[in-house]
This record gives sequence, structure tokens and C-alpha cells, in this order.
Amino acid sequence: MDTNRHQTSGKIFVVSAPSGAGKSSLIDRVKIDFPDIEESVSCTTRSPRGSERNGVDYFFISVEEFIARRDAGCFAEWAEVHGNFYGTPLDFLRERIENGKNIICVIDYQGGLNIAKNFPDSSVLIFILPPSMAELERRLRGRSTESEEEILRRLGNAKRELSFCDRYDFFVVNDSFDRALRQLEAIFSAYTDSSFLNNRNIINSLMHKDE
Repeated sequence: MDTNRHQTSGKIFVVSAPSGAGKSSLIDRVKIDFPDIEESVSCTTRSPRGSERNGVDYFFISVEEFIARRDAGCFAEWAEVHGNFYGTPLDFLRERIENGKNIICVIDYQGGLNIAKNFPDSSVLIFILPPSMAELERRLRGRSTESEEEILRRLGNAKRELSFCDRYDFFVVNDSFDRALRQLEAIFSAYTDSSFLNNRNIINSLMHKDE
């Protein structure tokens, strides 16, 4: 799909979800179906892992440089996770959308709200929800990759994150992968294809939250 042919400025699609909601599988498919949409590249103070490349997977910088940039207001959002800093560069986002590029930012709700604050006219916030907390717990336990303590921590975090979904523009319930993908891609199409913009009521009827 040529997602940039109709517009002169890009959009920042923020996608947030609690752990276990299935956002990674959905986003991987969206990136295949919308190849012109770029994924945001964050700065981090952690070391590269495996085949990760600077400027492609992350911008790898020192703690001192990160703090200097943070204090200078250079990040659209930032967070400290497990002792490492992560942040989305403001200049990276500005340069991309000013050149008509559409960007995906897969970040938590705090980062998403900060991006919306910095780019109120260019951001589209999408929250992916599990069908229920019981189903989320089943999925987390089914992965068999976390300890009981970690599962309980993730469930607690999920409850807090879900309390912020009403501040997002759209939410998609991932009870069926194919249905959730159709809804998610309908949102992307609505904001990247001008022939779809005149039919915005289609996505409103599909999944837009009640006003």
C-alpha cells in the first residue's frame, strides 16, 4: 500500500497495550501490510543485544548524554525501565512527519499521552485491549516464561494501564486476531489514505469509542 501518496504531513500512530494483549503480533502484521509506515527509533542507555544496529533498532547513547538530552527537553517521552533509560527523540518525530512519513510508536500509556501532548494535531492514539482480565491472565500463564511473581506484577500493571484507555482515540479488543487486525488497519487506512477519509464513519461504526 502506498500510504503517503495523498498527504503532505505524516501521522504518529501510538499503540499501547498491557503485556499479553497481543500487540506485537498485530503490529508485525500492520508493518507488512503498510510497508511505508516507519517504526519509531528510540534512544536507550542499554547496550546493544545480538544483531541490533545503532540508528536502526535504537540510538545507543550513554547515561550522561541521555540525561543531558532529557533535561534539554529533547524527548517526546521517556522512561526508566529496569535501570536503563528509553526515550523517543522529538527531532526524529518532527523530521519524519514534516516529510510526510507516518510513524508507529509502540510505547506505554504514559509515553503515549506525552506524545499526544507534544503532537496534538499529528498523533493518533490506539489502545489494544484483552477481552477480559481473566483471558489476559490465561495468556500470560500460557506463555510459561514468567514466574508467579512476574505474572502478578504484569496483571497489576495491566489494571493500572487499562484505567487510562479512555484517554486514547481508539481502542481495539483483541478477542479475535483477524477481527482486531481488520479494525486496527481500518484506523491506519483512515488516516493515511485520503480516499478513506471521506468515509471516517466506517471506522466510527467499527471501533471508535463512544463520545
